[in-house]
Amino acid sequence: MGEKSVAPYGTWKSPITADLIASNIVGLDFIILDRNDTYWTEMRPKEGGRYVIVRRTLSGRISDITPPSFNARTRVHEYGGGHFTVEDGVVFFANFKDQRLYRQKGSSKPEPVTPEIAMRYADLVVDKSRNRLICVREDHTGEGEAVNTLVAIDLAQQNAGQVLVSGNDFYASPRLSPEGRQLAWLTWNHPNMPWDGTELWIANIRSDGSLENPRRVAGGLNESIFQPEWAPEGVLYFISDQSGWWNLYCLGKDGLKPTCEMAAEFGWPQWVFGMSRYAFISPDQLVCTYDWNGMTKMGILDLASGQLSPVDLPYTEMGSLRADGSRLVFFAASPSKFRSIVEINFPEKEINVLRRSSEMTIREDYLSYPQAIEFPTEYGLTAHAIYYAPKNQEYAAPAGEKPPLIVFSHGGPTGMTTASLNLVKQFWTSRGFAIVDVNYGGSAGFGRAYRQRLNGQWGVVDVEDCINAAKYLIRQNLVDSQRLAIRGGSAGGFTTLCALTFHNIFSAGASYFGVSDIEALAKETHKFESRYLDSMVGPYPERIDLYHERSPIHHVDQLSCAMILFQGLEDKVVLPNQAELMVEAVRSKGLPVAYLAFEDEQHGFRRSDNIVRSLEAELFFYGKIFDIEIADKVEPVEIENL
Repeated sequence: MGEKSVAPYGTWKSPITADLIASNIVGLDFIILDRNDTYWTEMRPKEGGRYVIVRRTLSGRISDITPPSFNARTRVHEYGGGHFTVEDGVVFFANFKDQRLYRQKGSSKPEPVTPEIAMRYADLVVDKSRNRLICVREDHTGEGEAVNTLVAIDLAQQNAGQVLVSGNDFYASPRLSPEGRQLAWLTWNHPNMPWDGTELWIANIRSDGSLENPRRVAGGLNESIFQPEWAPEGVLYFISDQSGWWNLYCLGKDGLKPTCEMAAEFGWPQWVFGMSRYAFISPDQLVCTYDWNGMTKMGILDLASGQLSPVDLPYTEMGSLRADGSRLVFFAASPSKFRSIVEINFPEKEINVLRRSSEMTIREDYLSYPQAIEFPTEYGLTAHAIYYAPKNQEYAAPAGEKPPLIVFSHGGPTGMTTASLNLVKQFWTSRGFAIVDVNYGGSAGFGRAYRQRLNGQWGVVDVEDCINAAKYLIRQNLVDSQRLAIRGGSAGGFTTLCALTFHNIFSAGASYFGVSDIEALAKETHKFESRYLDSMVGPYPERIDLYHERSPIHHVDQLSCAMILFQGLEDKVVLPNQAELMVEAVRSKGLPVAYLAFEDEQHGFRRSDNIVRSLEAELFFYGKIFDIEIADKVEPVEIENL
């Protein structure tokens, strides 16, 4: 390479374009093994965000299963997951448009299993001996809140399902024992979320398929259970955070006992169905993933001794573990490699990549590598984040100049950012922006106490941690204190709007389908999250004072900086009026504001054209606010009051 060009931060030209991000990468998730075949889901932005079930045979042949007119995605809990399963080559899946379940054999036309009625299904399990599916059903046929149950669907005739378990607000993870005589499941009630408190139940299955002798075997109001699974010999395993960390337990003849006790997180917030963090590779061993010090690791657990042996892999993100004998399949990613479907054969530990989310190659000298940081925050505590410095092989900044910083605030808020390759972050760093992706108090991956920092403090602790991450980097002389921005989606959008409203450290911000009025969220959102705010803010309407105190929409008089907002008009999680009210308030105050609404998007953008437009619009916006002459030729955005 020749000598680098000297150009101000933010003006660098990058090969990592918005078009590249949107058109060449597919989402890979949710793996199912059936005999020698491997199935997974691909989310394809080029096909309007359609979810496609894909099969790979033992010979390596890869083909689409879902016909073009179908979209394999469920809307149970609105976030979905657990949308398909496979048994002996027959695929059962939920279709997004009508939310019916379908059965498909090979390349034949899918046939409906459930009637055309306002019901949704997820977390499918085939009960082969009784020719039925067992799954979660969400009933929207009545008025008011949806009704969630566990049902059995007779595969001999089209039907909506026979209720097996009912009475609680939520159900998940129905799991049949190996001999088919017992059913385990998770359940919880308002106001808990599944990472607050869940119960693990078991029941016997009668000869007619109904359940008898249901009993709670673990969990409660203040214990979160995750991923119950039956071992090959019939012992029930699960993950519990009763110790303060999500660790593995089993229910044996002598009752409950821990199988691996560590200050590490083997579980994960159950935002979607069908998540899998461990799988059995033999009657004596399971393979698991766990988060430790902000990084994801893999290990082999000896079930008799409890000894965990690390598996050294070049990945920092792993999930959806499925095993079939000695074969383990999962998705994985690293700071320099896109998410892939990966197979490992044991005991040799030979790695075989089955599918990549993108075949394109990004030269590593354009990539900024993540640096885990721990920084001081309020009340004498520390918080966690991942820092990315500006990086582009072709450019150097003028001597003495510091880069603008964009603070990323993840969604959830009970979620976690990872150190795997994310081209949206590289889009910014390769143009000369610094990024800090904050795992603020309330994030997963650091134990129950860290998650509970947000209890009663949403809009406070998360905001303080984002601000303190920026201040830490300023003190380290790494970023320009006069050019700070913050961005986030959903709950991260709320954190963004709070930071812009109640503090004056940032000069600009971008909210993607963010919450501006948490009272409206409490009154209008879907069932799964309708009581989420009880723990994070306070009971509503008893603490309406806190809802008004924390909502940016009620305090626009304190705003003093520019913002851009993005919203999907079909969003049922954060309704469009949240963004529209905020835009009007900022407009009336005379501050610079831009608003882009997309008619064909829900909660989270999936269409390639909308992904491109929103990312380029955000770049254009920062360019105008920070007086940066961006190198990209993008469609201008109307910025009012500029």
